[in-house]
Amino acid sequence: MTRVDELDDVESLRRLQYALHLAGEHAYGLEPPEGSASAHAELADALAGARDLTGEIAAGSELFGSDGVAPLLHEWRGALFRVRLARMRLATPDGLRPAEPEADDGIVRPLAAFLLALGGALAFVAGATIGLWPLWTLGLVGVCASILAYRP
Repeated sequence: MTRVDELDDVESLRRLQYALHLAGEHAYGLEPPEGSASAHAELADALAGARDLTGEIAAGSELFGSDGVAPLLHEWRGALFRVRLARMRLATPDGLRPAEPEADDGIVRPLAAFLLALGGALAFVAGATIGLWPLWTLGLVGVCASILAYRP
Protein backbone atom coordinates (compact mmCIF):
# COMPACT_ATOMS: atom_id res chain seq x y z
CA MET A 1 0.00 0.00 0.00
CA THR A 2 1.41 3.37 -0.94
CA ARG A 3 1.61 6.34 1.36
CA VAL A 4 -1.19 8.10 -0.58
CA ASP A 5 -3.53 5.13 -0.07
CA GLU A 6 -2.76 5.09 3.64
CA LEU A 7 -3.53 8.81 3.90
CA ASP A 8 -6.85 8.23 2.13
CA ASP A 9 -7.62 5.46 4.60
CA VAL A 10 -6.78 7.71 7.53
CA GLU A 11 -9.06 10.42 6.14
CA SER A 12 -11.86 7.86 5.76
CA LEU A 13 -11.35 6.78 9.36
CA ARG A 14 -11.43 10.41 10.54
CA ARG A 15 -14.72 10.96 8.64
CA LEU A 16 -16.14 7.82 10.27
CA GLN A 17 -15.00 9.04 13.66
CA TYR A 18 -16.74 12.37 13.11
CA ALA A 19 -19.92 10.64 11.89
CA LEU A 20 -19.94 8.48 15.04
CA HIS A 21 -19.43 11.62 17.12
CA LEU A 22 -22.39 13.35 15.45
CA ALA A 23 -24.59 10.29 15.86
CA GLY A 24 -23.67 10.19 19.56
CA GLU A 25 -24.63 13.85 19.95
CA HIS A 26 -27.95 13.24 18.22
CA ALA A 27 -28.67 10.21 20.42
CA TYR A 28 -27.77 12.25 23.50
CA GLY A 29 -30.19 15.03 22.59
CA LEU A 30 -33.21 12.72 22.22
CA GLU A 31 -35.60 11.95 24.99
CA PRO A 32 -36.28 8.22 24.71
CA PRO A 33 -39.84 6.89 24.58
CA GLU A 34 -41.19 5.18 27.65
CA GLY A 35 -39.51 1.83 28.23
CA SER A 36 -36.54 2.34 25.91
CA ALA A 37 -34.23 4.43 28.08
CA SER A 38 -31.78 1.55 28.54
CA ALA A 39 -31.65 0.92 24.77
CA HIS A 40 -30.90 4.62 24.16
CA ALA A 41 -28.19 4.59 26.83
CA GLU A 42 -26.70 1.45 25.29
CA LEU A 43 -26.64 3.09 21.84
CA ALA A 44 -25.01 6.26 23.18
CA ASP A 45 -22.36 4.21 25.00
CA ALA A 46 -21.71 2.04 21.93
CA LEU A 47 -21.34 5.13 19.72
CA ALA A 48 -18.88 6.70 22.14
CA GLY A 49 -16.81 3.51 22.34
CA ALA A 50 -16.74 3.09 18.57
CA ARG A 51 -15.80 6.75 18.11
CA ASP A 52 -12.88 6.50 20.53
CA LEU A 53 -11.59 3.26 19.06
CA THR A 54 -11.92 4.62 15.52
CA GLY A 55 -9.79 7.58 16.59
CA GLU A 56 -7.16 5.19 17.98
CA ILE A 57 -7.18 3.19 14.75
CA ALA A 58 -6.80 6.37 12.67
CA ALA A 59 -3.95 7.67 14.82
CA GLY A 60 -2.19 4.30 14.83
CA SER A 61 -2.61 3.95 11.10
CA GLU A 62 -1.17 7.41 10.59
CA LEU A 63 1.86 6.67 12.78
CA PHE A 64 2.54 2.99 12.15
CA GLY A 65 0.72 2.19 8.92
CA SER A 66 -1.94 -0.43 8.37
CA ASP A 67 0.22 -3.23 9.80
CA GLY A 68 0.67 -1.32 13.05
CA VAL A 69 -3.05 -1.34 13.87
CA ALA A 70 -3.67 -5.00 13.01
CA PRO A 71 -3.91 -6.04 16.70
CA LEU A 72 -6.75 -3.54 17.23
CA LEU A 73 -8.89 -4.60 14.27
CA HIS A 74 -10.88 -7.27 16.12
CA GLU A 75 -11.68 -4.89 18.96
CA TRP A 76 -12.67 -2.20 16.45
CA ARG A 77 -14.96 -4.57 14.56
CA GLY A 78 -16.53 -5.56 17.87
CA ALA A 79 -17.15 -1.92 18.75
CA LEU A 80 -18.80 -1.28 15.39
CA PHE A 81 -20.89 -4.44 15.78
CA ARG A 82 -21.97 -3.23 19.23
CA VAL A 83 -23.31 -0.04 17.58
CA ARG A 84 -25.20 -2.14 15.06
CA LEU A 85 -26.62 -4.36 17.78
CA ALA A 86 -27.71 -1.37 19.87
CA ARG A 87 -29.45 0.12 16.82
CA MET A 88 -31.26 -3.16 16.19
CA ARG A 89 -32.44 -3.33 19.80
CA LEU A 90 -33.66 0.22 19.61
CA ALA A 91 -35.54 -0.42 16.37
CA THR A 92 -37.28 -3.58 17.59
CA PRO A 93 -41.01 -3.35 16.86
CA ASP A 94 -43.32 -3.19 19.84
CA GLY A 95 -44.76 -6.60 19.01
CA LEU A 96 -41.38 -8.26 19.57
CA ARG A 97 -40.55 -6.56 22.85
CA PRO A 98 -41.21 -8.47 26.05
CA ALA A 99 -44.67 -7.86 27.41
CA GLU A 100 -45.10 -5.83 30.54
CA PRO A 101 -46.11 -7.86 33.57
CA GLU A 102 -49.86 -7.99 34.09
CA ALA A 103 -51.52 -6.41 37.06
CA ASP A 104 -51.41 -8.57 40.15
CA ASP A 105 -54.74 -10.32 40.74
CA GLY A 106 -53.89 -10.97 44.34
CA ILE A 107 -54.38 -14.46 45.67
CA VAL A 108 -57.38 -15.51 43.56
CA ARG A 109 -55.54 -17.17 40.65
CA PRO A 110 -52.86 -18.92 42.74
CA LEU A 111 -55.52 -20.19 45.16
CA ALA A 112 -57.71 -21.49 42.32
CA ALA A 113 -54.71 -23.26 40.78
CA PHE A 114 -53.81 -24.82 44.14
CA LEU A 115 -57.35 -26.05 44.77
CA LEU A 116 -57.62 -27.48 41.24
CA ALA A 117 -54.28 -29.29 41.64
CA LEU A 118 -55.20 -30.62 45.08
CA GLY A 119 -58.67 -31.73 44.03
CA GLY A 120 -57.33 -33.23 40.82
CA ALA A 121 -54.61 -35.17 42.64
CA LEU A 122 -57.11 -36.52 45.19
CA ALA A 123 -59.58 -37.49 42.44
CA PHE A 124 -56.79 -39.17 40.46
CA VAL A 125 -55.61 -41.21 43.47
CA ALA A 126 -59.17 -42.13 44.46
CA GLY A 127 -60.09 -43.12 40.91
CA ALA A 128 -56.93 -45.19 40.51
CA THR A 129 -57.45 -46.90 43.88
CA ILE A 130 -61.14 -47.69 43.43
CA GLY A 131 -60.81 -48.44 39.74
CA LEU A 132 -63.26 -45.80 38.50
CA TRP A 133 -61.73 -44.44 35.32
CA PRO A 134 -64.13 -41.44 35.04
CA LEU A 135 -62.94 -40.21 38.45
CA TRP A 136 -59.35 -40.89 37.43
CA THR A 137 -59.85 -38.88 34.21
CA LEU A 138 -61.52 -36.05 36.13
CA GLY A 139 -58.43 -35.89 38.36
CA LEU A 140 -56.13 -35.57 35.36
CA VAL A 141 -58.31 -32.80 33.94
CA GLY A 142 -58.21 -30.98 37.29
CA VAL A 143 -54.41 -31.07 37.45
CA CYS A 144 -54.13 -29.85 33.85
CA ALA A 145 -56.63 -27.06 34.54
CA SER A 146 -54.51 -25.91 37.49
CA ILE A 147 -51.61 -25.35 35.09
CA LEU A 148 -53.82 -23.17 32.88
CA ALA A 149 -55.38 -21.32 35.83
CA TYR A 150 -52.11 -19.80 37.03
CA ARG A 151 -49.11 -18.91 34.91
CA PRO A 152 -46.51 -16.89 36.78
